Amino acid sequence: MEKTNNRSRGSYRTTGVPVSSLLTFFAHLLFIAITTLLLVWLLHFKEGLSFTSTNKIKLFNLHPFFMVIGFVLVSGEAIMAFTTIPARRRTRKYFHVFLHFIALGCCIVGLFAVFKFQHDTAKVDLLTLHSWIGISTVSLYALLYFVSFLVFFFPGAQNWRRARLAPWHVLYGITVFFMAIVSTETGLIEKFMAIGLQKGKEALIINFTGLLLLLFGISVGLVVLLPVSYY
Repeated sequence: MEKTNNRSRGSYRTTGVPVSSLLTFFAHLLFIAITTLLLVWLLHFKEGLSFTSTNKIKLFNLHPFFMVIGFVLVSGEAIMAFTTIPARRRTRKYFHVFLHFIALGCCIVGLFAVFKFQHDTAKVDLLTLHSWIGISTVSLYALLYFVSFLVFFFPGAQNWRRARLAPWHVLYGITVFFMAIVSTETGLIEKFMAIGLQKGKEALIINFTGLLLLLFGISVGLVVLLPVSYY
């Protein structure tokens, strides 16, 4: 392996390609694969997506759509954007903040869809472990976004405070991101059991979606948290 110094952080290359670039590329591929599987599941097996249809399954389908693609995948891309986009630090920060803003908006829409579904079908809210983890995750994510915006993006924030809080910001962010992964996995399990799946194409799609989500989470975590000597 050849050591290079093309970034401010040290970098180790294998066959000329940094490990960080390979992990980022792999995470992008997983983004595409998960999105494809989820759309096939929701559009082909679960009748589609709609806020206004009398078929309430279409309303519920908006929940996994916005929470998986809009929340988990986009927030994962936002986390990686700050360290992997080949641009100036300020540009990377803008991408980081903007993608997290999109993810937060998708959280709100996804929660609205599931609560509306529960209300329209006379079901009781917040009974399952999935719902408890999910609400906790979204609440912590929103709190992190607004606090981080004030500390790291607001022009009046003090530099010494930013430097002191930066490691905690990374740790808190990765923790909440993996909480989102856990919430999504429990949601897939809950749906799998609720519709009584055993063998078949739909069961395979749900299982592979869950597996790829786990790999996506691991990839994002490695991109951000690996020691310098691994890059």
